[in-house]
Formats: sequence, C-alpha cells, structure tokens
Amino acid sequence: MNAKNISIAALVCGILGIVGSFIPVVSYFTLVLAILGIVFGVKGRKAEGNDKKGMATAGMVLGIIGVACSVIMVLCVACAVGVAAVGAAA
Repeated sequence: MNAKNISIAALVCGILGIVGSFIPVVSYFTLVLAILGIVFGVKGRKAEGNDKKGMATAGMVLGIIGVACSVIMVLCVACAVGVAAVGAAA
C-alpha cells in the first residue's frame, strides 16, 4: 500500500471513529475503526517520502480521541445496564 494511501486511510478511519463514537450501538464497531486510524497514522508518519504526514497525524489524533470517546460510551452503557439490573431486582 502506498504511503499516501495509508495517510488517507488513517484520516478516514479517524473521522469515522470519532463521529461514530457518539452513537450508542455504533460505538462498538467504530472503536475498531478508531484503532485502525491510530495504526495507519503511525505507519503513515514513519513512511519514507510521504508528503501527507499532516493527514496521518490528523488521523492518528482523531483515532485517539475516538478510542477515548468510545471507551467512555461503553463504560456509560455498562453502568446504565448495571443500575437497571439493580433497580429491577429491588
């Protein structure tokens, strides 16, 4: 895969990862995209002769933010399910 294409893939995965992290059911699947954004971003930054390092950096940063938001969303859903289970048992 070309270094420029890796940078573009990092940016696309990072954008989809951060946008999808705010949708409750979709956040489980976009967590994978956000992680791929980080991986592609790192590979794009380290590639030789890549003139799109800014896109790789943006994809990496958006991927990190997307992972953080997705993890927070998953924890909120898990807490809500736990509270609902305790409330139903009482």
